[in-house]
Amino acid sequence: MTTASARHILVETETECQELIDQIESGGDFAELAAKHSKCPSGRSGGDLGSFGRGMMVPEFDKVVFEGELGKPLGPVKTQFGFHVVEITSRA
Repeated sequence: MTTASARHILVETETECQELIDQIESGGDFAELAAKHSKCPSGRSGGDLGSFGRGMMVPEFDKVVFEGELGKPLGPVKTQFGFHVVEITSRA
């Protein structure tokens, strides 16, 4: 079974999400931004979601994590929870 590890920042608006992506691409620290902005409890640990398999996350999130480019801020990813900046840290 394919597994992945990822971290994310969950925010309420697409605009806020894109602003965070821009900050990360300009050298901002993902973990610090997650701790400051994420609405998810994982923000306290830099947005780290640990390892998980296909189908364990909502479909929109799952697709990005298992098909997107590693080590790059991806998004905005819209789910029922809000908008996510996603970074895939590993995939095996």
